[in-house]
Amino acid sequence: MAGYSYIRVRWQHGHADEPVDLWSELDAARLETRKLEIFRDGRIGYASADEEYGGTRLGEGAVPSIGDIASDTQFEPQEVSKAEFENLWDKRRG
Repeated sequence: MAGYSYIRVRWQHGHADEPVDLWSELDAARLETRKLEIFRDGRIGYASADEEYGGTRLGEGAVPSIGDIASDTQFEPQEVSKAEFENLWDKRRG
């Protein structure tokens, strides 16, 4: 998909009910089109325009830049390839 980018954000925290690994597919306006949330216990929540599972929902606004996300030390963002995202997306239903 032209104009799409993919990011992974590791979230360092101690909240058992919050994900620790966030993966997002972003359109040209940096709006989430698909998202995966991985929890410490291995659960995976996901969302797209067509489906939501495990309490995961798409964000309502544009996702900040990698630099802006990284300015908060609890987050470790990185760009990932489409193939890496698709590989995880294909496995989301276990």
